[in-house]
Amino acid sequence: MNPLGVLCVVACVAAVALASPTQQISNLKPSEWLQPSELEQTPSLNEITFEKLENMPLGKGAKLMRKFYHLSQIDRSITPDFVPSPSNIPVYIFNHKGQKKVATLSNYVEEAKKIEDFGDEEVTIFITGLPESLETVKKVNTQMIKSYIQSMSQKSETMEKNQKYQKYANVEEDNDDNDDDDDDDDQSNNWDNEKSSGAYLIVIDLGNTITDMERYATLDVFSCGKMIATTLIKLTNECDVPLDVIHVIGQGLGGNVAGATGKVFYAITDHKLRRITALDPASQMAKHPNMLTALARGSADFVDAIHTSALGMGTTRRVGDVDFFPNGPCDGVNGSKNVIDAHMRATSFFAESVRPANHRNFPAIESISLKQYKSNDGYGKRTYMGIAAARDLSGDYILEVNDHSPFGQRTPAHKQNTYHGVHKTSYLQNDESY
Repeated sequence: MNPLGVLCVVACVAAVALASPTQQISNLKPSEWLQPSELEQTPSLNEITFEKLENMPLGKGAKLMRKFYHLSQIDRSITPDFVPSPSNIPVYIFNHKGQKKVATLSNYVEEAKKIEDFGDEEVTIFITGLPESLETVKKVNTQMIKSYIQSMSQKSETMEKNQKYQKYANVEEDNDDNDDDDDDDDQSNNWDNEKSSGAYLIVIDLGNTITDMERYATLDVFSCGKMIATTLIKLTNECDVPLDVIHVIGQGLGGNVAGATGKVFYAITDHKLRRITALDPASQMAKHPNMLTALARGSADFVDAIHTSALGMGTTRRVGDVDFFPNGPCDGVNGSKNVIDAHMRATSFFAESVRPANHRNFPAIESISLKQYKSNDGYGKRTYMGIAAARDLSGDYILEVNDHSPFGQRTPAHKQNTYHGVHKTSYLQNDESY
């Protein structure tokens, strides 16, 4: 892509606006129409860095990202040209002790095959969406990893206690046949060989390759999804990992990639992934014409999404079976310092929900707006945002969160006046502008 692609688009739109002020551009919402002077002041992609976005006020950064998205959709001038090499995408495999294996997308399956108990329990795939050169991203991703290690460690301890109890129960039953010291020694040695929980976290650090706004805008979501899907097929076949233990989580653009991964996986295997979670899925600028590659219901058996910057780097479009909008659709949830911070809050919320005893920190109600939620006029259906999201529900869910950690309010969601609430059309479901 020409780095000045967006600037060229801006110039073209400005020329049209100057030549015919009343002419409508069908791909732009009236509310997003820009005056020629505004268009001329809009920077090109190569003039904006993630660091600059971090230093902008939240509202200004969110407005700029919306401009980029709308302008990119006018004539599809931004094409999906950036596809990182699998060997350049770092992959990290974490066990319940926090031990880490380092690999790349091209060889991580080979590393997983060397782990004896790999796939015995849940395997979580976390696809990052922004580079850790940004301090905010590094901090949040570290929290996510630590949360999973804590969760896996607790499961391992519980499993070991259960195994120990069963061993002692068996010893009591067979006490008459196991009186000598040699048998006691054998029992002790067997304990040393007991398996861990078998749960693993795989971090596919796609964000590490998205080093600037140009790469962010031109990422080929479909090709990246296809690459990852291919490795997951290999993982299930060669490591004997059952589909029902795989949970794919995508952050930002990584959520869009996760959706493509699920679709490609299904197209090749005729089997769907169990669950895909999108953490503030992004407004995707570069798209293949006449190809539906975006995250959507059907990308997995269950798709849930958390939108924390719906009017900034994220999207208001319903992309899952269940879509959560903390504090309603907004530039960024309360407490966000800038649009990058707002984008990362979804990961922070999910990480908090993963920690032991925190699964129900984020109670939510099906509603079409924060106003309806606060007026106790929602549909009455309730679930929890995060790891404990109910998989038998669908719709848009609203909740309130705290400005700082702990973000979950834990208190029961507002009791609604009626079970079904007042029938209204949710613009979250129908608005596909972002």
